[in-house]
Formats: sequence, C-alpha cells, structure tokens
Amino acid sequence: MSKVIIIGGGAAGMMAGVFAARNHHEVHILEKNEKLGKKVFITGKGRCNVTNACDTEELFPAMMSNPKFLYSSFYSFTPQDVMEFFEKAGVPLKVERGNRVFPQSDHSSDIIRALERELKKAGAKIHLHTAVQEIVKKPVTDSANTLESEAALTESGSAAGKGRKGKKSPDIPQEKITGVILTDGTFMEGDAVIVATGGFSYQSTGSTGDGYRFARELGLKVTDIAPSLVPLKTKEDYIPKLQGLSLKNTGLTIKNGKKVLYEDFGEMMFTHFGVTGPMILSASAHIGAKLAKAPNGELSAYLDLKPALTREQLDARILREFEAGPNKQFKNVIGVLFPSSLTPVMLELGGIPAEKKIHDISREERQHFIDLIKAFPFTITGMGEFKEAIITRGGVSVKEINPGTMESKKISGLYFAGEVLDLDAVTGGYNLQIAWSTAYLAAQAIQ
Repeated sequence: MSKVIIIGGGAAGMMAGVFAARNHHEVHILEKNEKLGKKVFITGKGRCNVTNACDTEELFPAMMSNPKFLYSSFYSFTPQDVMEFFEKAGVPLKVERGNRVFPQSDHSSDIIRALERELKKAGAKIHLHTAVQEIVKKPVTDSANTLESEAALTESGSAAGKGRKGKKSPDIPQEKITGVILTDGTFMEGDAVIVATGGFSYQSTGSTGDGYRFARELGLKVTDIAPSLVPLKTKEDYIPKLQGLSLKNTGLTIKNGKKVLYEDFGEMMFTHFGVTGPMILSASAHIGAKLAKAPNGELSAYLDLKPALTREQLDARILREFEAGPNKQFKNVIGVLFPSSLTPVMLELGGIPAEKKIHDISREERQHFIDLIKAFPFTITGMGEFKEAIITRGGVSVKEINPGTMESKKISGLYFAGEVLDLDAVTGGYNLQIAWSTAYLAAQAIQ
C-alpha cells in the first residue's frame, strides 16, 4: 500500500482518487477550493457532457494533440467503461445527438456527487481549502538505482556490451517523490503524487496553471499553452446585429485565401463580438495556430444557411415564393426563408433593394442572393481568451510521460492526469474522456 497525494479535485483528480483508493492505497485529495468539481459543475452548460458513446477507435480522430499517446489510456478505460462506472454509481445516462452522453437529469451535480460517494466508499480522504506550494523530490540512492539499472539492462538483453555494469541508465528515474509542501508550510509525506490541477481555462474554478509551475520546477518541459474551444471574434459590423440568434442546422467553411482549412455542420450562435456555439468551438481548436499565421491575422468564413438544399433546390424554393407574390416587395417575400432577426441583414447584404417588386428581380440578382444564402460571409479576426476557453491547448509535454502509466520518465512516483497534460480534443465529451482515462491509468499504475 502506498500513500498517494492527488493535487486537484476536478474530474481527473476525483476519478484517480476513486481507483487508487479501491486499490487499497491511502489516498489524499488536496483541493484548494471550497468544494470538489467546480469546473465539472459548469461543463456542458451545467449538464456535463460525460463522454462520447463512440467506439474507442473513434476517439482518436477527435484528438487535437498527441492522439497516439492516449492509446493505452483510452483502451484501458473506454467510453463504455466510463458510462458503466457512472451507471453503477447511481447516475442514469442518456445519449444525445453526436453520441454525446449526459446524465438523464441534465445536472452536472449528479456526476460530482457520484464521484464523491465513490471516494467516500473507497476510503479516500478529501482536504478542501488546501493548496500545494511545492512538490518535493529526492535523489534515488545509488545502490537502489544501480540495482534497477542492472535489472533493466538484463531485461533488455543488452549483453552485447551496451552500458557498463553499475552505470546509471538514463531510462531509470534518478529522482523520486517524497511528498508536498502546502502553502501554510506543512510537509505532507507521500509515496506518489498525481498532478491533476487542470489547465489555465475558467480560472475562477481554480485552474490557474499550478501544474505547469510544478512541472517546470521539477525540470519537466511544458509546451506553450493557448485557449482552445473558444468563441471567435469577427470583423463585420453586421454580426453584432444578429446577437443572440442561434442557428441549429448550419454549414461552416473556413478558408485562408482559397485554401479550405475547416468544414463542419452543426449549431452556432451570434454574439456581440462574433460567433460561438458547439460548431464554432470545435472550429477554434482547428484554426488557432493557422489564424495566428494568416495574412493580417484574418481568415475568411462562410455559413451555409440552407445546407439541406442544393443550389438548384434552393432556387426552386425561392421561385415558388416569387411566383406566389409577383407584385410584392422583395422584403415581404424572403421573410419566410429566415429567422426574423436575420432578414434585415440578408436584405443589407443581398444586393436587391428591399422595396423592389418581385417581378422586376432578374435571374442574376436571384442567383447572387442564393450565393449569399449558401455562403454567408464573415471574417475571423481573433480567438476568445482563457476566461472564455473551455479547455487549454498545450501543457506538460507528453514526451516527459510514460503513456502506459502516466508516470514521469524522470521522477519516480510523479504522475500527471487530465488537462494539465498537452492533450486536447474537440467538443463532444472527448476532453472529459481524456481526464477519466488518464486518471484511471495513473491510479492503476501506482504500486
């Protein structure tokens, strides 16, 4: 039995705590907030998109960073395993569009309470209002390290003279964890530490980048971080006029010049500064780096407002409306095609005077208006900030971590799980699956 200290009581920290405690370790979860799961509480607009009910192999295309690193994690604790875990913990689940999994109650608090019950049942100790200042390590004793090195050399069959007997192997950790120092100066001894501090997004929930500092202080590489799954800022003055308008079945294309960077179909919403919604958030994960490198820092975007109709079908639909009221003004006919708040903007951009009689509209004018419907334009000028980001891109480099155990390659007994790592995905329950799976693997690896 080991004494396991888990820094952070979010999704990864709680799940790691459950399985480490079930394995009869002495588990202490250190959470600086007044309660566990503050970020879990607000995920999925308070509903908590627990995972995605896809087959395990379908998780990898949804990963934006280092998908191969997650092979062991995902196959050790699959989406089906996650669903079974919560069902057994007393949370009935449902699967919605896009295989998104939610509690039947639509309350994220049910997920948090289930994890708290399982932690209590397994005997884990929870320390609230408890912040960590430093993770403490010490060198591995030479004798122990030499024995480990010799064992490793023997197992690897390196009898061909590679490496001398008694020499420290670079593949064997030269240091090990001894515990943590709390912000009040208290030293808490531990055999293993799991860093599950989250990223840098939604800082009001406690995700203030502590894990990155711990990693750097311990000599581990941390990649550059950036907000991901964020709203997008736009240039045109007609976008704010549409503030609050949601479109559920819309096509999106983002281009850099003539090159298509991203295409998707789904739900989005206009805001006072740009666009947001599930489809936009996923787009942000794909285009962040490309936007920074684009000419003038801008990308062109287009919405297909009628993706279910071909140009020919759309033309036929418009002609039917025109034929039903040939003497009506244009503005009084096209209202049936769009939400009321969108109609004025379509009139503004459509190139056809609002008062023009239907029978005076030329085929060319009609075709131009169809162009607008199939490619409603706007310019992306920026990304949302960390305070708006659902997740963080970047983090502790996965090159520092053993993908089969989540343990540091350099420091024995030091584990990382969840968003603190350089791992991120699109929306749809995938990022929580990363948290659950890496946490499970870390907990199971502790001896």
